[in-house]
Amino acid sequence: MSSHREAPEIAKDPVADSSDLYAFVTPSQPDTVTLIANYVPLQLPSGGPNFFEFGDDVRYEIHIDNDGDGNPDVTYRFEFTTEITNQNSFLYNTGPIESLESKNWNRRQFYRLTRIADGRARVLAHKLPCPPCNVGPLSTPKYQNLVRQATFKLSTGEKVFAGQRADGFFVDLGAVFDLGTLRPFQQLHVAGKKLFQTEGEPVNALDRLNVHSLAVQVPLSQVRRKAARYGVADRASTIGVWTSASRQQVRVLGDRVSADTAAGPFTQVSRLGNPLFNEVIVPMSKKDVWNTLPPSEDKRFAGFVERPELAALLPALYPGVFPNLDALNKSKKPRADLVAILLTGVPAGLVDGFANTTGDVQADMLRLNTAIRPSRTPDRFGVLGGDLAGYPNGRRVADDVVTIALRAIAGLTVPLVDKTFRPDAAAAAVTPGLSAADVTAPFLADFPFLGTPYDGFGNPQAKKS
Repeated sequence: MSSHREAPEIAKDPVADSSDLYAFVTPSQPDTVTLIANYVPLQLPSGGPNFFEFGDDVRYEIHIDNDGDGNPDVTYRFEFTTEITNQNSFLYNTGPIESLESKNWNRRQFYRLTRIADGRARVLAHKLPCPPCNVGPLSTPKYQNLVRQATFKLSTGEKVFAGQRADGFFVDLGAVFDLGTLRPFQQLHVAGKKLFQTEGEPVNALDRLNVHSLAVQVPLSQVRRKAARYGVADRASTIGVWTSASRQQVRVLGDRVSADTAAGPFTQVSRLGNPLFNEVIVPMSKKDVWNTLPPSEDKRFAGFVERPELAALLPALYPGVFPNLDALNKSKKPRADLVAILLTGVPAGLVDGFANTTGDVQADMLRLNTAIRPSRTPDRFGVLGGDLAGYPNGRRVADDVVTIALRAIAGLTVPLVDKTFRPDAAAAAVTPGLSAADVTAPFLADFPFLGTPYDGFGNPQAKKS
Protein backbone atom coordinates (compact mmCIF):
# COMPACT_ATOMS: atom_id res chain seq x y z
CA MET A 1 0.00 0.00 0.00
CA SER A 2 2.83 2.47 0.68
CA SER A 3 3.40 2.51 -3.05
CA HIS A 4 2.95 -1.12 -4.04
CA ARG A 5 0.96 -1.16 -7.31
CA GLU A 6 -0.27 2.36 -6.56
CA ALA A 7 -0.98 3.44 -10.16
CA PRO A 8 -2.47 1.59 -13.16
CA GLU A 9 0.54 1.74 -15.50
CA ILE A 10 3.36 1.20 -13.03
CA ALA A 11 1.47 -1.82 -11.65
CA LYS A 12 2.29 -3.44 -15.01
CA ASP A 13 5.99 -2.64 -14.62
CA PRO A 14 7.11 -3.91 -11.17
CA VAL A 15 10.83 -3.71 -12.00
CA ALA A 16 10.48 0.09 -12.12
CA ASP A 17 7.90 0.37 -9.33
CA SER A 18 9.17 2.21 -6.24
CA SER A 19 7.36 0.68 -3.28
CA ASP A 20 8.88 2.29 -0.17
CA LEU A 21 11.32 5.04 0.74
CA TYR A 22 13.09 5.55 4.06
CA ALA A 23 15.28 8.46 5.21
CA PHE A 24 16.66 8.85 8.73
CA VAL A 25 19.70 9.98 10.65
CA THR A 26 21.71 6.80 11.27
CA PRO A 27 21.44 5.81 14.95
CA SER A 28 24.96 4.38 15.17
CA GLN A 29 26.49 7.20 13.10
CA PRO A 30 24.49 10.41 13.63
CA ASP A 31 26.81 12.33 11.32
CA THR A 32 25.31 10.34 8.41
CA VAL A 33 21.90 9.86 6.87
CA THR A 34 20.61 6.50 5.65
CA LEU A 35 18.47 6.43 2.51
CA ILE A 36 16.69 3.24 1.41
CA ALA A 37 14.56 2.91 -1.74
CA ASN A 38 12.65 -0.30 -2.43
CA TYR A 39 11.64 -1.60 -5.85
CA VAL A 40 10.15 -4.76 -7.41
CA PRO A 41 7.43 -5.23 -4.77
CA LEU A 42 5.41 -8.31 -3.81
CA GLN A 43 8.14 -10.86 -4.55
CA LEU A 44 7.20 -14.46 -3.87
CA PRO A 45 10.38 -15.94 -2.32
CA SER A 46 10.02 -19.21 -4.25
CA GLY A 47 10.06 -17.36 -7.57
CA GLY A 48 12.56 -19.54 -9.45
CA PRO A 49 14.04 -20.36 -11.81
CA ASN A 50 13.91 -16.70 -12.88
CA PHE A 51 14.41 -15.05 -9.52
CA PHE A 52 13.76 -11.34 -9.07
CA GLU A 53 16.31 -8.66 -9.92
CA PHE A 54 16.75 -5.01 -10.82
CA GLY A 55 16.18 -3.95 -14.42
CA ASP A 56 19.19 -3.45 -16.67
CA ASP A 57 17.04 -1.04 -18.68
CA VAL A 58 15.91 1.06 -15.70
CA ARG A 59 17.71 4.07 -14.24
CA TYR A 60 17.14 4.14 -10.48
CA GLU A 61 17.78 7.37 -8.56
CA ILE A 62 17.55 8.70 -5.00
CA HIS A 63 17.26 12.49 -4.95
CA ILE A 64 18.01 15.05 -2.24
CA ASP A 65 16.74 18.64 -2.29
CA ASN A 66 18.60 20.86 0.17
CA ASP A 67 17.34 24.31 -0.82
CA GLY A 68 13.57 23.75 -0.83
CA ASP A 69 12.77 24.21 -4.53
CA GLY A 70 11.51 20.66 -5.14
CA ASN A 71 14.37 19.90 -7.55
CA PRO A 72 17.36 17.62 -6.86
CA ASP A 73 20.62 19.11 -5.61
CA VAL A 74 22.22 15.71 -5.02
CA THR A 75 21.30 12.47 -6.79
CA TYR A 76 22.58 8.92 -6.33
CA ARG A 77 22.07 6.95 -9.56
CA PHE A 78 22.14 3.14 -9.76
CA GLU A 79 22.53 1.43 -13.17
CA PHE A 80 22.58 -2.37 -13.46
CA THR A 81 24.02 -5.00 -15.79
CA THR A 82 23.39 -8.74 -15.70
CA GLU A 83 25.80 -11.50 -16.67
CA ILE A 84 25.05 -15.18 -17.34
CA THR A 85 27.88 -17.56 -16.47
CA ASN A 86 26.60 -20.71 -18.20
CA GLN A 87 24.68 -19.95 -21.38
CA ASN A 88 23.50 -23.57 -21.64
CA SER A 89 21.87 -23.93 -18.21
CA PHE A 90 18.33 -22.96 -17.22
CA LEU A 91 19.29 -22.90 -13.54
CA TYR A 92 19.88 -19.80 -11.39
CA ASN A 93 22.59 -21.76 -9.59
CA THR A 94 24.12 -25.23 -9.99
CA GLY A 95 25.37 -25.63 -6.42
CA PRO A 96 25.71 -23.68 -3.18
CA ILE A 97 26.56 -19.98 -3.55
CA GLU A 98 29.05 -19.28 -0.78
CA SER A 99 30.67 -16.15 -2.20
CA LEU A 100 29.87 -13.46 -4.74
CA GLU A 101 32.47 -15.04 -7.06
CA SER A 102 30.96 -18.52 -6.87
CA LYS A 103 31.07 -20.44 -10.16
CA ASN A 104 27.82 -22.11 -9.08
CA TRP A 105 25.94 -18.83 -9.48
CA ASN A 106 24.72 -18.56 -13.04
CA ARG A 107 23.01 -15.15 -13.15
CA ARG A 108 24.90 -12.31 -11.50
CA GLN A 109 24.01 -8.64 -11.33
CA PHE A 110 26.33 -5.63 -10.98
CA TYR A 111 25.77 -1.90 -10.74
CA ARG A 112 27.47 1.42 -11.30
CA LEU A 113 26.90 4.13 -8.70
CA THR A 114 27.04 7.77 -9.77
CA ARG A 115 26.70 10.87 -7.62
CA ILE A 116 25.33 13.96 -9.35
CA ALA A 117 25.73 17.29 -7.55
CA ASP A 118 25.65 20.85 -8.85
CA GLY A 119 25.10 19.51 -12.34
CA ARG A 120 28.28 17.43 -12.31
CA ALA A 121 28.29 13.63 -12.37
CA ARG A 122 30.96 11.58 -10.67
CA VAL A 123 31.07 7.79 -10.89
CA LEU A 124 31.76 6.54 -7.38
CA ALA A 125 32.05 2.84 -8.19
CA HIS A 126 32.02 0.51 -11.21
CA LYS A 127 30.66 -3.01 -11.25
CA LEU A 128 29.71 -3.46 -7.62
CA PRO A 129 28.09 -6.89 -7.19
CA CYS A 130 24.64 -7.55 -5.80
CA PRO A 131 24.06 -10.65 -3.68
CA PRO A 132 21.90 -13.44 -5.10
CA CYS A 133 18.31 -13.86 -4.07
CA ASN A 134 17.81 -15.99 -0.97
CA VAL A 135 17.02 -19.25 -2.76
CA GLY A 136 17.11 -21.70 0.17
CA PRO A 137 19.36 -23.48 2.70
CA LEU A 138 21.11 -25.62 0.07
CA SER A 139 21.66 -22.85 -2.49
CA THR A 140 22.40 -19.90 -0.18
CA PRO A 141 23.43 -21.56 3.11
CA LYS A 142 25.10 -18.49 4.66
CA TYR A 143 23.08 -15.64 3.25
CA GLN A 144 24.19 -13.04 5.79
CA ASN A 145 27.79 -13.58 4.65
CA LEU A 146 26.78 -12.78 1.09
CA VAL A 147 25.11 -9.58 2.25
CA ARG A 148 28.26 -8.54 4.11
CA GLN A 149 30.31 -9.19 0.98
CA ALA A 150 27.90 -7.02 -1.02
CA THR A 151 28.05 -4.08 1.43
CA PHE A 152 30.73 -1.56 0.45
CA LYS A 153 32.33 1.44 2.14
CA LEU A 154 33.49 3.80 -0.60
CA SER A 155 36.51 6.08 -0.48
CA THR A 156 34.15 9.06 -0.80
CA GLY A 157 32.50 8.23 2.53
CA GLU A 158 29.32 6.47 1.42
CA LYS A 159 28.28 2.99 2.44
CA VAL A 160 26.16 1.21 -0.18
CA PHE A 161 24.18 -1.97 -0.74
CA ALA A 162 21.86 -3.09 -3.53
CA GLY A 163 19.98 -6.37 -3.40
CA GLN A 164 17.07 -8.39 -2.08
CA ARG A 165 15.61 -7.75 1.39
CA ALA A 166 12.49 -8.74 3.31
CA ASP A 167 9.65 -6.29 2.77
CA GLY A 168 9.36 -4.42 6.06
CA PHE A 169 6.17 -2.49 5.27
CA PHE A 170 3.19 -3.71 7.26
CA VAL A 171 -0.38 -3.11 6.10
CA ASP A 172 -3.70 -4.97 6.04
CA LEU A 173 -4.27 -4.59 2.30
CA GLY A 174 -7.07 -7.13 2.11
CA ALA A 175 -9.17 -5.24 4.65
CA VAL A 176 -8.33 -1.66 3.67
CA PHE A 177 -9.35 -2.15 0.07
CA ASP A 178 -12.49 -4.06 1.03
CA LEU A 179 -14.47 -0.82 1.29
CA GLY A 180 -12.11 0.70 3.82
CA THR A 181 -12.46 -1.91 6.53
CA LEU A 182 -10.24 -1.46 9.59
CA ARG A 183 -10.43 -4.83 11.33
CA PRO A 184 -10.03 -3.40 14.85
CA PHE A 185 -13.20 -1.37 14.12
CA GLN A 186 -14.92 -3.64 11.61
CA GLN A 187 -18.07 -4.03 13.72
CA LEU A 188 -18.59 -0.23 13.39
CA HIS A 189 -18.36 -0.24 9.57
CA VAL A 190 -21.60 0.88 7.91
CA ALA A 191 -21.69 -2.24 5.74
CA GLY A 192 -20.22 -4.56 8.34
CA LYS A 193 -22.48 -4.08 11.34
CA LYS A 194 -24.56 -7.14 10.45
CA LEU A 195 -21.60 -9.14 9.19
CA PHE A 196 -19.13 -8.47 12.03
CA GLN A 197 -20.13 -8.76 15.66
CA THR A 198 -16.67 -8.29 17.16
CA GLU A 199 -13.31 -6.80 16.35
CA GLY A 200 -11.25 -8.61 13.70
CA GLU A 201 -7.66 -9.79 13.72
CA PRO A 202 -5.53 -7.74 11.29
CA VAL A 203 -3.42 -9.48 8.64
CA ASN A 204 -0.09 -8.20 7.34
CA ALA A 205 -0.61 -8.78 3.63
CA LEU A 206 3.07 -8.14 2.82
CA ASP A 207 4.57 -10.48 5.39
CA ARG A 208 6.89 -13.17 3.97
CA LEU A 209 7.30 -11.24 0.72
CA ASN A 210 10.55 -9.69 -0.53
CA VAL A 211 11.65 -6.52 -2.31
CA HIS A 212 14.85 -5.23 -3.88
CA SER A 213 16.51 -2.39 -1.97
CA LEU A 214 18.91 0.39 -2.81
CA ALA A 215 20.56 1.52 0.42
CA VAL A 216 23.13 4.27 0.79
CA GLN A 217 24.53 5.83 3.95
CA VAL A 218 25.86 9.31 3.29
CA PRO A 219 27.80 11.83 5.43
CA LEU A 220 25.56 14.78 6.28
CA SER A 221 28.12 17.12 4.77
CA GLN A 222 27.37 15.62 1.37
CA VAL A 223 23.59 16.13 1.47
CA ARG A 224 23.12 19.42 3.33
CA ARG A 225 23.83 22.77 1.78
CA LYS A 226 26.60 24.80 3.36
CA ALA A 227 25.45 26.97 6.25
CA ALA A 228 26.88 28.78 9.25
CA ARG A 229 25.03 26.48 11.65
CA TYR A 230 22.66 23.52 11.66
CA GLY A 231 20.09 23.81 14.43
CA VAL A 232 16.58 22.40 14.63
CA ALA A 233 15.11 25.76 13.63
CA ASP A 234 17.60 26.33 10.80
CA ARG A 235 16.18 25.51 7.39
CA ALA A 236 19.58 24.33 6.16
CA SER A 237 19.24 21.35 8.51
CA THR A 238 16.26 19.94 6.60
CA ILE A 239 16.56 17.96 3.39
CA GLY A 240 13.85 16.63 1.08
CA VAL A 241 14.20 13.10 -0.30
CA TRP A 242 12.44 11.16 -3.03
CA THR A 243 13.24 8.29 -5.35
CA SER A 244 12.48 7.73 -9.02
CA ALA A 245 12.84 5.20 -11.82
CA SER A 246 13.22 6.09 -15.48
CA ARG A 247 13.17 4.26 -18.79
CA GLN A 248 14.31 5.26 -22.26
CA GLN A 249 11.47 6.60 -24.37
CA VAL A 250 11.79 4.15 -27.25
CA ARG A 251 11.80 0.36 -27.10
CA VAL A 252 12.20 -1.71 -30.25
CA LEU A 253 11.16 -5.35 -29.96
CA GLY A 254 13.64 -7.80 -31.43
CA ASP A 255 13.01 -10.72 -33.75
CA ARG A 256 14.37 -14.26 -33.84
CA VAL A 257 17.88 -12.95 -34.48
CA SER A 258 18.20 -9.69 -32.53
CA ALA A 259 17.32 -8.78 -28.97
CA ASP A 260 15.12 -5.92 -27.83
CA THR A 261 16.80 -2.52 -27.85
CA ALA A 262 16.06 0.75 -26.08
CA ALA A 263 16.86 4.22 -27.36
CA GLY A 264 16.19 7.88 -26.74
CA PRO A 265 16.30 10.02 -23.60
CA PHE A 266 15.26 8.66 -20.22
CA THR A 267 11.80 9.55 -18.98
CA GLN A 268 10.52 9.11 -15.43
CA VAL A 269 7.92 6.37 -14.94
CA SER A 270 7.81 6.09 -11.14
CA ARG A 271 8.55 8.16 -8.05
CA LEU A 272 7.93 8.17 -4.32
CA GLY A 273 8.33 10.62 -1.46
CA ASN A 274 5.82 10.39 1.38
CA PRO A 275 4.30 6.95 1.81
CA LEU A 276 0.67 6.73 0.65
CA PHE A 277 0.72 10.07 -1.24
CA ASN A 278 0.01 8.69 -4.71
CA GLU A 279 -1.74 5.67 -3.23
CA VAL A 280 -4.36 7.53 -1.16
CA ILE A 281 -4.28 11.25 -2.01
CA VAL A 282 -4.00 11.37 -5.82
CA PRO A 283 -7.14 10.31 -7.78
CA MET A 284 -6.84 7.29 -10.04
CA SER A 285 -7.18 9.37 -13.22
CA LYS A 286 -4.04 11.35 -12.30
CA LYS A 287 -1.83 8.70 -10.70
CA ASP A 288 0.14 7.86 -13.83
CA VAL A 289 0.73 11.55 -14.58
CA TRP A 290 1.92 12.13 -11.01
CA ASN A 291 4.50 9.37 -11.45
CA THR A 292 6.06 11.23 -14.39
CA LEU A 293 6.42 14.63 -12.70
CA PRO A 294 9.08 16.10 -10.40
CA PRO A 295 8.07 17.19 -6.88
CA SER A 296 8.36 20.83 -7.96
CA GLU A 297 5.11 20.33 -9.92
CA ASP A 298 3.07 19.06 -6.97
CA LYS A 299 1.19 22.31 -6.43
CA ARG A 300 -1.24 21.00 -9.05
CA PHE A 301 -2.21 18.24 -6.57
CA ALA A 302 -2.53 20.52 -3.53
CA GLY A 303 -6.33 20.55 -3.77
CA PHE A 304 -6.46 16.81 -3.14
CA VAL A 305 -4.30 17.28 -0.02
CA GLU A 306 -6.47 20.13 1.24
CA ARG A 307 -9.64 18.06 0.84
CA PRO A 308 -8.62 14.38 0.84
CA GLU A 309 -11.22 11.87 -0.27
CA LEU A 310 -10.44 9.56 2.64
CA ALA A 311 -11.32 12.27 5.18
CA ALA A 312 -14.81 12.39 3.66
CA LEU A 313 -15.09 8.60 3.55
CA LEU A 314 -14.28 7.95 7.23
CA PRO A 315 -17.49 9.54 8.62
CA ALA A 316 -19.53 7.82 5.90
CA LEU A 317 -18.00 4.38 6.49
CA TYR A 318 -18.12 4.66 10.28
CA PRO A 319 -21.34 6.56 11.08
CA GLY A 320 -21.30 8.49 14.35
CA VAL A 321 -17.61 7.74 15.00
CA PHE A 322 -16.16 10.91 13.44
CA PRO A 323 -18.75 13.70 13.98
CA ASN A 324 -16.18 16.49 14.39
CA LEU A 325 -14.33 15.40 11.26
CA ASP A 326 -17.65 15.30 9.43
CA ALA A 327 -18.38 18.88 10.48
CA LEU A 328 -14.90 19.96 9.40
CA ASN A 329 -15.42 18.37 5.99
CA LYS A 330 -18.74 20.15 5.57
CA SER A 331 -17.14 23.48 6.47
CA LYS A 332 -14.99 23.18 3.32
CA LYS A 333 -11.95 24.49 5.22
CA PRO A 334 -8.75 23.40 3.46
CA ARG A 335 -6.61 21.04 5.51
CA ALA A 336 -3.59 23.27 6.18
CA ASP A 337 -2.25 20.63 8.57
CA LEU A 338 -1.96 18.04 5.79
CA VAL A 339 -0.43 20.58 3.43
CA ALA A 340 2.29 21.21 6.02
CA ILE A 341 2.91 17.52 6.69
CA LEU A 342 2.97 16.41 3.05
CA LEU A 343 3.85 19.39 0.86
CA THR A 344 5.84 22.08 2.72
CA GLY A 345 7.04 20.60 5.99
CA VAL A 346 6.01 21.64 9.47
CA PRO A 347 7.15 25.18 10.40
CA ALA A 348 8.64 26.05 13.76
CA GLY A 349 6.20 26.88 16.53
CA LEU A 350 3.58 24.20 15.87
CA VAL A 351 5.34 21.34 17.68
CA ASP A 352 7.72 22.07 20.56
CA GLY A 353 11.33 21.55 19.51
CA PHE A 354 10.41 20.50 16.00
CA ALA A 355 10.41 21.87 12.47
CA ASN A 356 11.10 20.39 9.05
CA THR A 357 9.81 22.98 6.65
CA THR A 358 11.64 23.46 3.38
CA GLY A 359 9.85 26.66 2.38
CA ASP A 360 6.82 27.67 0.35
CA VAL A 361 7.27 25.34 -2.63
CA GLN A 362 4.67 22.58 -2.41
CA ALA A 363 6.43 19.30 -3.13
CA ASP A 364 5.90 15.71 -2.03
CA MET A 365 9.19 14.76 -0.39
CA LEU A 366 10.24 12.97 2.76
CA ARG A 367 11.47 15.91 4.83
CA LEU A 368 14.18 15.10 7.32
CA ASN A 369 15.53 17.56 9.87
CA THR A 370 19.05 16.24 10.26
CA ALA A 371 19.64 18.31 13.41
CA ILE A 372 17.23 16.11 15.36
CA ARG A 373 19.24 13.27 16.79
CA PRO A 374 18.07 9.64 16.65
CA SER A 375 15.80 8.60 19.49
CA ARG A 376 17.12 6.20 22.12
CA THR A 377 13.57 4.91 22.63
CA PRO A 378 11.86 5.12 19.24
CA ASP A 379 8.08 5.45 19.18
CA ARG A 380 6.39 3.82 16.19
CA PHE A 381 3.98 6.75 15.95
CA GLY A 382 6.82 9.19 15.32
CA VAL A 383 6.03 12.85 15.91
CA LEU A 384 2.44 11.98 16.89
CA GLY A 385 3.90 9.83 19.68
CA GLY A 386 6.29 12.55 20.85
CA ASP A 387 9.30 11.04 19.02
CA LEU A 388 10.60 13.87 16.83
CA ALA A 389 13.05 11.57 15.03
CA GLY A 390 10.22 9.60 13.39
CA TYR A 391 7.72 10.12 10.59
CA PRO A 392 6.86 12.65 9.25
CA ASN A 393 10.40 13.68 10.11
CA GLY A 394 11.89 11.40 7.50
CA ARG A 395 10.84 7.78 7.90
CA ARG A 396 12.42 4.89 9.81
CA VAL A 397 11.85 1.27 8.85
CA ALA A 398 9.66 0.52 11.90
CA ASP A 399 7.54 3.68 11.80
CA ASP A 400 3.81 2.88 11.64
CA VAL A 401 3.16 5.24 8.75
CA VAL A 402 -0.29 3.84 7.92
CA THR A 403 -1.62 4.56 11.42
CA ILE A 404 0.10 7.96 11.49
CA ALA A 405 -1.44 8.90 8.14
CA LEU A 406 -4.90 7.64 9.12
CA ARG A 407 -4.86 9.60 12.37
CA ALA A 408 -3.70 12.75 10.62
CA ILE A 409 -6.40 12.45 7.96
CA ALA A 410 -8.96 11.69 10.69
CA GLY A 411 -8.23 15.12 12.17
CA LEU A 412 -5.71 14.48 14.93
CA THR A 413 -3.27 17.06 13.50
CA VAL A 414 -5.81 19.80 12.75
CA PRO A 415 -5.18 21.52 16.14
CA LEU A 416 -1.67 22.29 14.96
CA VAL A 417 -3.18 24.97 12.73
CA ASP A 418 -6.61 25.46 14.34
CA LYS A 419 -6.62 25.51 18.15
CA THR A 420 -10.44 25.64 18.20
CA PHE A 421 -10.82 22.22 16.57
CA ARG A 422 -11.38 19.24 18.84
CA PRO A 423 -10.47 15.91 17.22
CA ASP A 424 -12.87 13.01 17.62
CA ALA A 425 -11.85 10.47 20.24
CA ALA A 426 -11.55 7.89 17.46
CA ALA A 427 -8.94 10.00 15.65
CA ALA A 428 -6.34 9.08 18.26
CA ALA A 429 -7.32 5.40 18.15
CA VAL A 430 -7.90 4.66 14.47
CA THR A 431 -5.41 2.09 13.12
CA PRO A 432 -5.23 -0.98 10.90
CA GLY A 433 -3.88 -2.72 14.01
CA LEU A 434 -0.40 -3.74 12.83
CA SER A 435 3.13 -2.92 13.92
CA ALA A 436 6.71 -3.96 13.23
CA ALA A 437 6.03 -6.99 15.43
CA ASP A 438 3.85 -8.32 12.60
CA VAL A 439 6.87 -8.51 10.26
CA THR A 440 8.30 -12.04 10.50
CA ALA A 441 11.84 -11.11 9.42
CA PRO A 442 13.17 -8.82 12.17
CA PHE A 443 14.63 -5.46 11.25
CA LEU A 444 18.39 -5.12 11.64
CA ALA A 445 19.98 -2.77 14.14
CA ASP A 446 22.35 -1.41 11.51
CA PHE A 447 22.86 -1.05 7.77
CA PRO A 448 21.02 -2.07 5.59
CA PHE A 449 18.33 -2.21 8.35
CA LEU A 450 15.70 -4.23 6.46
CA GLY A 451 15.57 -7.89 7.44
CA THR A 452 17.07 -10.92 5.73
CA PRO A 453 14.92 -11.85 2.73
CA TYR A 454 12.67 -14.87 3.06
CA ASP A 455 14.06 -17.95 1.33
CA GLY A 456 12.11 -19.84 -1.27
CA PHE A 457 12.49 -23.21 0.45
CA GLY A 458 10.53 -22.27 3.54
CA ASN A 459 8.15 -19.66 2.16
CA PRO A 460 5.23 -19.72 1.77
CA GLN A 461 5.07 -21.93 4.84
CA ALA A 462 4.19 -25.58 4.47
CA LYS A 463 0.60 -26.44 5.32
CA LYS A 464 0.34 -27.78 8.84
CA SER A 465 -1.65 -30.98 9.29
